[in-house]
Amino acid sequence: MTGIKTTGEKKLMLFSGRAHPELAEEVAHQLGVELVPTKAFDFANGEIYVRFEESARGCDAFVIQSHTAPINKWIMEQLIMIDALKRASAKRITVIVPFYGYARQDKKHRGREPISARLMADLFKTAGADRLLAVDLHTSQIQGFFDGPVDHLIALPVLADYVGTKVDRTKLTIVSPDAGRVRVADNWCDRLGAPLAIVHKRRDPDVANQVTVHEVVGDVRGRVCVLVDDMIDTGGTICAAADALFANGAEDVIVAATHGVLSGPAADRLKNSKVSEFIFTNTLPTPGELELDKITVLSMAPMIASAIREVFEDGSVTSLFDGVAH
Repeated sequence: MTGIKTTGEKKLMLFSGRAHPELAEEVAHQLGVELVPTKAFDFANGEIYVRFEESARGCDAFVIQSHTAPINKWIMEQLIMIDALKRASAKRITVIVPFYGYARQDKKHRGREPISARLMADLFKTAGADRLLAVDLHTSQIQGFFDGPVDHLIALPVLADYVGTKVDRTKLTIVSPDAGRVRVADNWCDRLGAPLAIVHKRRDPDVANQVTVHEVVGDVRGRVCVLVDDMIDTGGTICAAADALFANGAEDVIVAATHGVLSGPAADRLKNSKVSEFIFTNTLPTPGELELDKITVLSMAPMIASAIREVFEDGSVTSLFDGVAH
């Protein structure tokens, strides 16, 4: 069946764009529904056409799309889907963005810069979204950019519990790749009962515009280090941090990140790195050239499906996290 009905004929319908169909199918399977059949194609000039093959009148609509490359195309497709649902008289529209595009542009570092993460939230609202559901936003403040309820899912329980089964916890040290990720790393420490170390990037005063020195704050000698981050894009920062840990005597380095963006030189950097395992979730599709033995992909579909069910049944999404700070 396409949707779940409850008393009073309240109906859940799940819609997916074309960016990451495997995740959408898995979420649908977890929910026990089928994705609503959707006709979507590109015109010759790149414009996108979308039409749903079933009535959406009065439904509780969930629109899932992960903002992977080509990112602007998939954002636009999701906005068009939201608009189509609004015009089809959907009762409530929840936007699901496993990876929220433009999240890194969440504040102005210098004059005349945009705050693109806020613009994204405004676009969703203007298109007709009532609610937003995202996984591991780059910064928590983005929750305040959207004028409506935001459910912020965190992948830490999925990633940390996997690491906890793989590594002797007495040898484990959690490492933040920079000062900005210390709070996330701290939550890992609390969950796994492990000490914290930080890779501090500082500029060499003799070399302009280049981070050349990576100082490790904390003792990592003989330790199994888990470098944690929210996303890995080109892989430069995380691989340099791993090299610094090995240079300081780490026995092994594992990398765990929610979003494997993995652009440009990432494939070569990951292949050539001494890191023994890279652990990602499936919020983004893994590029074909990166299907390596040392890459592990964990599924967020059960958590996303549980959150959808809680929203649909007016339950508590916060209850999914066992008191983990987020």
